[in-house]
Amino acid sequence: MGKITKRQQKVLELLEEREQPCTGAEAIETLQKISKEVSKFDETFEVHMRLGIEVKHADQQVRSTVVLPSGTGKKVRVAVVAKGEKMKEAEDAGADLVGAEDLVEKIQGGFFEFDVLVATPDAMGMLGKLGKVLGPKGLMPNPKTGTVTFNVKDAVKELKAGRVEFRADKQGMVHVPIGKASFTQDALMKNYAALSDAIIKAKPSAAKGTYLKSVYLATTMGPGIKIDAKQIAAEVKEALGH
Repeated sequence: MGKITKRQQKVLELLEEREQPCTGAEAIETLQKISKEVSKFDETFEVHMRLGIEVKHADQQVRSTVVLPSGTGKKVRVAVVAKGEKMKEAEDAGADLVGAEDLVEKIQGGFFEFDVLVATPDAMGMLGKLGKVLGPKGLMPNPKTGTVTFNVKDAVKELKAGRVEFRADKQGMVHVPIGKASFTQDALMKNYAALSDAIIKAKPSAAKGTYLKSVYLATTMGPGIKIDAKQIAAEVKEALGH
């Protein structure tokens, strides 16, 4: 076994101070200490959940969105493909890029200077030819994630404010960023609670047995800390006030 570095030793020492599994609040506190001690950049906090679902069944898919109360700490560039007055609505709401066929042609030519693409239902026909380009990048607008809508104003504002998508992968895992290490503990806790609440509410009626199989909080370069899933509901209620 190789020699443990000073950084690894410090991480181990801080981890030993915290029994696992623990509450989300305790995990956030510990991970912030670790990040402050050993990281040279503002790490991203991430939530990793393994859900008790059979993803091969269509009635057990988990996919939705949630607006993180404290934002993501990242500037989100929103592009909108629309027609008529909806283009003006998108601009007024703060969209970074707005267009119709002109924007579609620009994307087709290799332009991807945006993080999220929103489209009105009547503009989706223009994007049909971009399926093979947008799909692999996860940029194709989808009604399930609120990116195909006539309510362009709210969609743009929510995305700018910190709306994120969560989706269970083939292993039933959900991986979602919830903010930066530089956030206050309260801000990270509110984001963690909002995401947990949304995932719990997204439980498919066909899913049986334990839904939250395992839950971990981690940072970009830091360790994962196991959360006591049985305490999540109480933490959500306390953090969100319901």
